[in-house]
Amino acid sequence: MSAPIQRVVVVGNGIAGLTAADTLRGAGFDGELTIVGDETHAAYSRPALSKALLLDGDDMSSHELAPTTHGASELLGVRATGLDVDRRLVELDDGTELPYDRVVLATGSRARRLSDAPGEFTLRGLDEAFALRERLAGRPSVVVVGGGALGMEIASGCLNAGCKVTLVSRGVPLIQQLGPHLSGVFVKAALERGLTIVETGSARVEEHAGETRVVLDRGTVVEAELVVSAVGDVPNTEWLAGTGLADRSVVRVDSRGLARPDIAAVGDLAAFPTPYGLRRVPLWSSAIEQAKTAAAALVRGEDTPPLQFQPYFWTEQFGLGLKAVGHLPLEGEPEYVEGGYGGPALMRWPRGEGSGTAVALNYRIPIPRLRRLSREAV
Repeated sequence: MSAPIQRVVVVGNGIAGLTAADTLRGAGFDGELTIVGDETHAAYSRPALSKALLLDGDDMSSHELAPTTHGASELLGVRATGLDVDRRLVELDDGTELPYDRVVLATGSRARRLSDAPGEFTLRGLDEAFALRERLAGRPSVVVVGGGALGMEIASGCLNAGCKVTLVSRGVPLIQQLGPHLSGVFVKAALERGLTIVETGSARVEEHAGETRVVLDRGTVVEAELVVSAVGDVPNTEWLAGTGLADRSVVRVDSRGLARPDIAAVGDLAAFPTPYGLRRVPLWSSAIEQAKTAAAALVRGEDTPPLQFQPYFWTEQFGLGLKAVGHLPLEGEPEYVEGGYGGPALMRWPRGEGSGTAVALNYRIPIPRLRRLSREAV
């Protein structure tokens, strides 16, 4: 018979860590629960930072989450610097060592940068969002580097703030994330709202004569008063060096989110089994679903059903709102379930096995129905 679980440490105070703590309590763990977070803020909605928060009025509350009920001891503003898996200790940057019976690794990821230039803005955390809001108040000219969902959302927010905005993208914006059909819809809307798009093979950020600028693959220079990069993320796994847990900057876990029976890894740093192989899926919904399964597995072991993850992606930009359930990107043309091209529409891209990806574009639909549509033949 295994020893009772008396102490659990959750390293990371984002949505993955918060969900794990709530799930641990829901699974019956009533022992000592500690959450470590390197930010001083309470857990907040990260997707809101590039959406509503850039446009919020004076209250700026769109990122706030409901008060927690897990009753954990929260150590905020401190960073985990090491993990001793043999002695079961989490080491913190203030010299503290936290003993654990079970530990949840939920340290997420940070923005990938193109330079060390102080003038290169990124948008990953709440403090960065507030700093960007402050800069946009002066309506500077802006260049955004990165044609993914985050870069396009930032560009949209900057345009709405009254700025002149240029987006530098490696190829057509959003095509790698959404596929050609949906990418075309968003690019059309962006151009109609005044976004300038520059496609390039590569780009770098540099300081020149005291100013930050973007240099493209053929030496073309794009200048603006504000440079924001949105070129991906880097999992925060350096603190796990020497543990054998981090492999190529990710922590590989099983179908229940466990790296070992006493160690769960969830959120942006975890690679878990999917129908397409072991994958890291850095989405808000992914972090939540991973955390629910892994935290339950720490308490209940193999009695916990394996993760059955169905990707859910959403974005708001250039007057369009998209919700998608199923795997992306999408090739070919959709089946229109309701509506049609150019207007609010409910679409589906079928797959050979009878399932598919369901997409709502400026279309009100309950998420459960969108999920059912992704699994059923039309």
